Amino acid sequence: MSLIRVIEALLFSAQKPVSIREIATAIKGAEDDPAAAGPNEFARVREAEVAAALEQLKIDYVEQQRAFQLIEKAEGWQLATDPQYAQWVRQLFPAPKPARLSAPALETLAIIAYRQPITRADVEAVRGVNIDGVLQTLMERGLVKIAGRAEVPGRPLLYETTQFFLDHFGLRNLDELPNVEELRKRNLPIAPARTQPESAATPPSG
Repeated sequence: MSLIRVIEALLFSAQKPVSIREIATAIKGAEDDPAAAGPNEFARVREAEVAAALEQLKIDYVEQQRAFQLIEKAEGWQLATDPQYAQWVRQLFPAPKPARLSAPALETLAIIAYRQPITRADVEAVRGVNIDGVLQTLMERGLVKIAGRAEVPGRPLLYETTQFFLDHFGLRNLDELPNVEELRKRNLPIAPARTQPESAATPPSG
């Protein structure tokens, strides 16, 4: 038995991405399992060893041309089918395709993603139109959430992207957004100061 095979078993069994820390904790925890066949030989495994094993697994799957791959997401590592087999795998999950975001919704989402946290008024200053409906849609889709209030007169609500946004677009973090540094530094229009609280899109229920 090897550490890399233990990690492979954990990844295969996991229902969601698992972090290096979660994997290391699970491996160490086996020491207290009364059903274990013997002592836990990996009870003192370090997170650095887990990370190295994950990288090796990722390479092994590529070299072996397996039908699945090991990918790193924002919240951890996960086994996934190689995209080249999607047309066959999709037959097992004939769910309707989700409705695509409209161009205004994508534009609004991009502004929030690059300039978050940001107020609704500042997004409208860039787009030049009211975004109440679009913002509501993005929140209902779980792509945008309320992040607090701005420390300015009226204390308007601030909006930012969610963990689901990262997962949906295959990003580990916001630094992986295209041209992120250039677009964050670019000067954009901002809304004039307000003295009354800003109205907000209604947060999604549930």
